[in-house]
Amino acid sequence: MIKTSSKVKIIAVMNQKGGVGKTTTVVNLTACLAEAGMSVLALDVDPQANTTSALGVKPRLTIYDVLTRGEKIADSITSTVQKNLMLVPSDIRLAAAEVELLQMEKREHVLANALADLVGFDYVFIDCPPALGQLTVGALTAAHSVLIPIQCEYFALEGVGQLMKTIQMIKKTTNPKLTVEGVVLTMLDGRTNLGLQVAEQVKKHFKGGVYASVIPRAVRLSEAPSHGLPINLYDTKSVGAAAYRALAAEFINRN
Repeated sequence: MIKTSSKVKIIAVMNQKGGVGKTTTVVNLTACLAEAGMSVLALDVDPQANTTSALGVKPRLTIYDVLTRGEKIADSITSTVQKNLMLVPSDIRLAAAEVELLQMEKREHVLANALADLVGFDYVFIDCPPALGQLTVGALTAAHSVLIPIQCEYFALEGVGQLMKTIQMIKKTTNPKLTVEGVVLTMLDGRTNLGLQVAEQVKKHFKGGVYASVIPRAVRLSEAPSHGLPINLYDTKSVGAAAYRALAAEFINRN
């Protein structure tokens, strides 16, 4: 069971299919929520550490130290370039945590226990790896809900059935209160009929669970991570910034 304060909502951002805009959504949605006045923590649980680098953070203590060495999560929290947005960073050592966690008792609850006393945030967003391993199971066990980014491309729904089975499995075993927060459509190319058709297909599949705010395929969104900035700071007037601000507003309204 989740022991975290009810005032802190924990959202795992996950899709077992890679390249769907998962990290882009974590970085930019959290930044826009923080820009709107929310107190937000991004938690990088992906060994690739793309959320960490995209927010311009050079880590000292990381989530690896928290999960495997018993460090307090509060000691690993660091500030980012965005006011009101903090980060628990990751590094490549986290890849070894999959094996190390297997040797621990109640390994599924290690992250949940680390987050149990966390206070001072409105939202925590966990950037999960694009695979169902111990890190992802731990993130889903710790979370209140799952946000699913889906790319507006052919085979968009590929793997979604398995993802929903995974969520059901977690509900039955380690986290009965886990819900689906919603679905974010990403990388929409409005010039093609395919992108629009896929968007309609996803909306039919998830019915009312899809956010109205759709993230476009945009060059500035692709450039921002290399500068260590979220899109609202990298190019505040871009279509990408407008899209993520709209998504942040919709997210706040839903909550």
